[in-house]
Amino acid sequence: MLDIASGRGTSALTIATEYDVSMVGVDLSAANVALSNGAAQAAGLSGRVGFRLRDAEKLSVSDGSVDAVVCECALCTFPDKPAAAAEFARVLRPGGRVGITDVTVDPDRLPPELTTLGAWVACVADARPAAEYANILTMAGLRVSVIEHHDATIGRMIDQIEARLQFLRLTSRARLEANGVDVERAGPVLGAVRTAVADGVHGYALLVADKPA
Repeated sequence: MLDIASGRGTSALTIATEYDVSMVGVDLSAANVALSNGAAQAAGLSGRVGFRLRDAEKLSVSDGSVDAVVCECALCTFPDKPAAAAEFARVLRPGGRVGITDVTVDPDRLPPELTTLGAWVACVADARPAAEYANILTMAGLRVSVIEHHDATIGRMIDQIEARLQFLRLTSRARLEANGVDVERAGPVLGAVRTAVADGVHGYALLVADKPA
């Protein structure tokens, strides 16, 4: 299995713990790759799980060499989403599957607060409707079989972020401000996200597709 934009390796390590599979995680951050490989070694999984520095739009993975691809909350951030989807399809063996979870938006109804740099950091500004993600996968030669909406997930994520920001305000405010980080600017963005979720403008979806044999 291949985990695209694997971050700190949490998903890849969880999958390898639950299932008897070999996992490769790829990420653009050298720090994430180093931390993930360290976590795999600490968990005793380094024989089945490894992480590499790779670009999702240029994977450097052999054609048809992967049974499954997962991409969690990352496609929305890729500059060239069709190129990334084409790479998913290329590396999958015939009959292989891709599973994607991602932020969704209705761009025609997106408020101005969610088109700023802060919104980009929050993975909102270039997110797409679930149907458009499905079309991107279809155009890459994949066959979409599942689209599930899990919009409540966004609300829980906002709760976690707000709790973390409150902790930072109380414990690290001076240090953050010294490094040019204004935690107060995140509040309006999070509030706009919460309203957008309630209005059906913003959500979260799971898509599953396969590569026809």
